[in-house]
Amino acid sequence: MINKRLIGFLAGTKKYIGLTVIFQWIALMANVIMIFSIAFLLKGILEGKISAVPVVATAMTVLAVVIVRIICHMLSVKFSAHASFYVKKVLRDKIYEKLLKIGADYQEKIATSEAVQAAVEGVEQLEVYFGKYLPQFFYSMLAPFTLFVVLSFVNGKIALVLLACVPLIPVTIIVIQKIAKKISGKYWGSYTDLGERFLENLQGLTTLKIYGADGRKAKEMDREAEKFRRATMQLLYMQLNSIAVMDIIAFGGAAAGIILSILEYERGTLSFTGAFVIIMLSAEFFLPLRLLGSLFHVAMNGMAASEKIFFILDLEEQKQGREYSLKEIHKIQCTHLNFSYDGKREILKDINMEMNKKQLISIVGASGCGKSTIASLLTGKIKGYGGSIQIGGMELSLLSGEELLGLITLVSHNSYLFRGTVEENLRMGKPDAEKEEMDEVLKKAGLYEFIYGREGLQSQVMEKSSNFSGGQSQRLALARALLRDSPVYIFDEVTSNIDAQSEKQIMEVIYELAKEKIVILISHRLRNVINSRCIYMIEQGKIVQGGTHVDIVKEEGAYKALYENQINLELYTKKTEEGRRPPENKNRPFESKDQSPENKGGQKKGGISCA
Repeated sequence: MINKRLIGFLAGTKKYIGLTVIFQWIALMANVIMIFSIAFLLKGILEGKISAVPVVATAMTVLAVVIVRIICHMLSVKFSAHASFYVKKVLRDKIYEKLLKIGADYQEKIATSEAVQAAVEGVEQLEVYFGKYLPQFFYSMLAPFTLFVVLSFVNGKIALVLLACVPLIPVTIIVIQKIAKKISGKYWGSYTDLGERFLENLQGLTTLKIYGADGRKAKEMDREAEKFRRATMQLLYMQLNSIAVMDIIAFGGAAAGIILSILEYERGTLSFTGAFVIIMLSAEFFLPLRLLGSLFHVAMNGMAASEKIFFILDLEEQKQGREYSLKEIHKIQCTHLNFSYDGKREILKDINMEMNKKQLISIVGASGCGKSTIASLLTGKIKGYGGSIQIGGMELSLLSGEELLGLITLVSHNSYLFRGTVEENLRMGKPDAEKEEMDEVLKKAGLYEFIYGREGLQSQVMEKSSNFSGGQSQRLALARALLRDSPVYIFDEVTSNIDAQSEKQIMEVIYELAKEKIVILISHRLRNVINSRCIYMIEQGKIVQGGTHVDIVKEEGAYKALYENQINLELYTKKTEEGRRPPENKNRPFESKDQSPENKGGQKKGGISCA
């Protein structure tokens, strides 16, 4: 059961496999020498020609053989371990590199649990495949022929009979393989399904508890576990039956050799020494293949795992554009931009927008209108847009993924903080950052006193920042983004689900950042965007209004209606907290608090854009 592509892919294991087989073969030859030595000693004893010299010589030979076999066993185990280590390192590196090359949208092509299982359990299966199965496979081919050559000098007929029985085991393995392939595939599929369900339930355990759905999910897990148990038992049943069949063939072949040697000895056509050697070595013809058969399930699991791994490694990567050195970006421009996830329903339709340096540009609209899709396109998370997106005068599709990620920093409402220290999380933004730089961004984000009230930069961040509040987590993510100092920043619903104080501090940082960078703010909360240089209102994938808050709020459009609803809702909430009913407030004036000259632009005639 050899996969040429797999062996070629992990060609570095060949030397370790070869050395493992060589030391196993040396141990076999040492065993042959020991058996011949004992045979000659027994012959001398039977003939009454025994003396101290052959006894001592035989004893020394046996001792030397034992030492050689121990050394060979240790070395074969060592090189087998080297092969296993090489497989684990190379495969996990390749899977990790592949996921990086696929990009941030890898989850659209493969489930996280499937990638994790392939990198963990799948690689473990192939570790055993390369460390044990392959060396045993080649040794099982070499050992019978070696013994055939040796025993041919003793009795050619018996040696030929033993050799003829050997192929029965590989034939049995091939027959079983055809039956087991489907069972092994079913086993691996059940394992993957169970792992995916388990990971999902574990991540959403709090939500399940809140809604009392943990019992129902537990029953679903039980069904998946039972399905996996049945698949496992089918696999074990097949393995045990195959081992029983191979035992019958192996011991039957050895018995045939023993019986023939006894018959030949009785006829006088075989000496005592020859008969003893054949009897002792008959089992050696079949034991290597018998052991190979016991590792058969390892090979099947390895083949199934390799299919999963190669499925990941064969996934289409992001097309790498040409490397450009865009250090300064003064404008991002989208022209007639269209996008569809499935090629049927358009998410974005003829989007035209311009985002300039030292300006705060906001994109607003109801949920599902396409705001976050624009952010995903700008960051290269999704591909295949129509129209044009130019960054610094260069078409986005021509930029490499690495170059694009170096130009744009995305801060979303669920930015991930890693388990470790505050310093380790900050250094993701700038690996060589000085302490003073980290302290500065913490101050800007309003976290300096909180962090240094604990253990400073060495303060621990638990998994998913569970020991931080939502606002603190978001401010730490903001501090990390500031440390990166990229030309473009995109804030996607960055103030969602956080406290008012954190929201105020984050917005102050965003306003300050917009004085130097290209800053794009995507928000459902219109109070945060009124100071923007330009606001794009999106409805059903189209820009329906564009301009400053002062300009577009004067229109009887979607922006004014959404803004009025939010203001009335806030007033209602405030009055309710005070124990009074809110007024109708039907004719509330709408004004921007920012009347600076820079914020007095309007719409251009003939289209929706900003001056």
